[in-house]
Amino acid sequence: MTAERLDGKRIAQEIREEIAAEVKEFMNAGHAPPCLAAILVGEDPASQVYVRNKERACEKAGILGKTFRLPASTTQSELLATIADLNATQSVNGILVQLPLPSTGNGGEGFDERAVLDAVDPLKDVDAFSPVNVGLLMQGRHRFLPCTPHGIIQLLHRYKLTTSGKHVVVVGRSDIVGKPMAMMLAQRDGSCGGEIANATVTIAHSRTGNLTEICQTADILIAAVGVPEMISGEMIKPGAVVIDVGINRVEDRLVGDVDFEEASKVASAITPVPGGVGPLTIAMLLHNTLLAAKLQKTEST
Repeated sequence: MTAERLDGKRIAQEIREEIAAEVKEFMNAGHAPPCLAAILVGEDPASQVYVRNKERACEKAGILGKTFRLPASTTQSELLATIADLNATQSVNGILVQLPLPSTGNGGEGFDERAVLDAVDPLKDVDAFSPVNVGLLMQGRHRFLPCTPHGIIQLLHRYKLTTSGKHVVVVGRSDIVGKPMAMMLAQRDGSCGGEIANATVTIAHSRTGNLTEICQTADILIAAVGVPEMISGEMIKPGAVVIDVGINRVEDRLVGDVDFEEASKVASAITPVPGGVGPLTIAMLLHNTLLAAKLQKTEST
């Protein structure tokens, strides 16, 4: 068996074209272009690349992208003040704080990342990290959906890969991917309907004692643990769908959390790294920025 390659880059391009058309329609109705403000603290090379990619994606979609670059010497109070200013700026619709924040920041003490994320206005929280937005998601009445999990939902939907009635194993329990992914798939309904929901979901992680056995039961295996090629071919049920969220640099290569070569011999479909989930994350960030602009227009009328 040779697994079908799930082309996240192609699906992301489809979504971005749809968003660009919606942005044009929004502006033709007399509204200003949606605006996304990104805050970048420090000089982390990977973070700078991510922010540049977001800037380019915004431009292509007709969204105004603004980046606020702060030195690593920025204090917690200065960062919170920047967020407060953006919260109060009506022309800014979405705010994201590029993670990770530098561990040497805030005078060498490091930042309180949770306090920083909590400071973003829930109506501008396009990453969906706010406890308000997480709570709404938990109750099945979401405002924004987290970008990476929502991108995976869109990928499955557009490849007609259903989750209803199936066993999904999510390896990873982060607040950014693992937990919200499990929550979204266990809902009765979702952004792409009930066929990409209604799953029986197991959350596993690096400390799960019988990880191999649990992974082997998955109809759909989602790896988001951040360990290079941790998921081997023997851990995958024959014919399973494998979604690899990880992106890890090993010497001069980018690899996922899944051993792609071995997994491709067992799975029915698999996402590559790079070119799989990554482009979808940015596409769904654009989606949330446009949604935020529409919601704020409704709130102001």
